[in-house]
Amino acid sequence: MKKITFAILLACTISVSFGQKGKTENVIIVTLDGMRWQEVFGGADEELINNPKYSHDTASLKKKFWAGTADERRKKLMPFFWNTIATRGQLYGNRKFGNNVNNANRYWFSYPGYNEIFSGYPDTAVNSNDKIPNKNESVLAFLNKRPEYKGKIAAFTSWDVFDAIFNEEKYGFLVSSGFDKLPAAIANTPELKLLNEMQFQSPKPLGDGVRPDYVTYYLAKCYLMKYHPKVLYIAFDETDDYAHGGRYDYYLNYAYLNDQWIADLWNTIQSLPAYKDKTTLLITTDHGRGDKTKSEWTSHGEKVVDASEIWIAAIGPDTKPLGELKEPTQLYQKQVAGTIAALLGLQFKTDHPVAEPIQGIILK
Repeated sequence: MKKITFAILLACTISVSFGQKGKTENVIIVTLDGMRWQEVFGGADEELINNPKYSHDTASLKKKFWAGTADERRKKLMPFFWNTIATRGQLYGNRKFGNNVNNANRYWFSYPGYNEIFSGYPDTAVNSNDKIPNKNESVLAFLNKRPEYKGKIAAFTSWDVFDAIFNEEKYGFLVSSGFDKLPAAIANTPELKLLNEMQFQSPKPLGDGVRPDYVTYYLAKCYLMKYHPKVLYIAFDETDDYAHGGRYDYYLNYAYLNDQWIADLWNTIQSLPAYKDKTTLLITTDHGRGDKTKSEWTSHGEKVVDASEIWIAAIGPDTKPLGELKEPTQLYQKQVAGTIAALLGLQFKTDHPVAEPIQGIILK
């Protein structure tokens, strides 16, 4: 009965056909690598925050992120998600209500996940994190071929594999991936010049392949303010890296920072005439991680039984403010690419299959 009710709700609240244009003129996508749905919807995990193996200063961590209920904890960890998106947007993936979002690819790690997000196609041939140029066209490449979006697509990512994931050499839109130096013709403001230099002088705690997330964010923000891209992608990485390292304290702190940067991004969007009330923000993750076996929270991949469990959030002028979706349903990561195009009134068509968009996100 609940499934029928949810289907009727969607049928009543949206009526979309490709080519039907809403108020959305710009789409910004943000991903938090390996961010679990458990923390997004429940805040800090009691067992992990109290385990000194994973949380090295439990007292200070609990002072910052602990509370008696899941609702309080999630607001402490991700206040923008739960004070703004939960009242003005939509949040999918709280499996406690049977509201499920999953990877459709069978591998449950990063390159296959990002390929699925942006190509709409869970290709079984995309099965490693190696820097192999992606044969699948992304929705960003599809948009960049259209005259109205040419040169108005950009991606800023902390992980350096995105040059391959988006096949930048073939498709030609801007991908600032890892410690890429922006060309002087682009980094032509004092802010962009400074950040362009600063990234090479900053610490590299995660090695040469991962730029610190704060540098990625502020490069993307300054680019947004200068060039006004129609579609912008920002990929944060450090939640995943510190989870792999077993540092639950760092994982929580970076989740909080990501939420703060997303709040700042939204406030920036709403302050700029080119974006105010005509921009949709989509936020998701590339894969889940373990929880049923608690020690597997550090891990993911097809051998970790619950690592395909993910989440999606959306806020924008065409997205009905349903808040946290509590009706049983099943969505997949592969639907994001078609959703990006549909928000712009387009159907993403290419030489590989593309999943249908998430109808509930499109058009009030």
